[in-house]
Amino acid sequence: MMVKHLIISLFFLLIILFHSVCLAQRPNPRNRVSFGQSVGIVNDSTFLDVDQDIAVQLMPFDDLVKMAVSYSPLIKYQNEVTNSLGSARDLSKVQILQNASGFANYSGGNQSLVTTSLLQKGDQLGQIANGYRFGVDFRVSLYDLFGRKHQIKQATANYRASVIQKDIIEQQIRRELITIYQDMITAQQILKLRLTDEQAALAALRIVEAENQKGRATSEAISTATNRYIESKVVTEQVKGEFLKNVHQFESLVGVPIQRMKRF
Repeated sequence: MMVKHLIISLFFLLIILFHSVCLAQRPNPRNRVSFGQSVGIVNDSTFLDVDQDIAVQLMPFDDLVKMAVSYSPLIKYQNEVTNSLGSARDLSKVQILQNASGFANYSGGNQSLVTTSLLQKGDQLGQIANGYRFGVDFRVSLYDLFGRKHQIKQATANYRASVIQKDIIEQQIRRELITIYQDMITAQQILKLRLTDEQAALAALRIVEAENQKGRATSEAISTATNRYIESKVVTEQVKGEFLKNVHQFESLVGVPIQRMKRF
């Protein structure tokens, strides 16, 4: 008789386990993780489905990299540095013009000194030097003569170095995104397996509880099933926390909430 009950219990257990696996492979509200409240969005209905691959739910990776670069504070700072060095380079090319100056003036007189040869009171030079006068004064120092080309080369090299530094920062952002993106995918796959295991442990616990109500389950079986479910639940929460941590780190690196990264 006990063997018959045991066979029936195992049969129901297999049915429930099969049902749990099927549920794990279908979109389940229980397996959806909301990120609205975590970023301050009220009444948010955007979820990440744990059962669906992250790569399918989010935008293509190259688009995410472009988004991260456009929102990166380091890139914005480097752009300002590049603009500043570009202006310094242009200034070094025209700096020699500070040694050139021009002048223009006008002086009026009646040239009485020339016509009468008599000394009169007032501006004697102005009596003969009347009219408009223009001129240019240009002076070149030895530093400008021999050091100007080196100054321009230095300013140009600094500008090019800032452009290269921007490319280096973009590569660093891409590498960090690849690492966190892969960690997020791995954490999601582990979470899917842990959720399936948790559902199986819960199904086994429900069977033992049903057997206990009929008086056919021992206290040891109840304790074992309960401990098995608790352990599975604890591991699931730990894996879920690791998954959420990777998602939030990915959000921080890209610079936008996860909702803006989803495909539409």
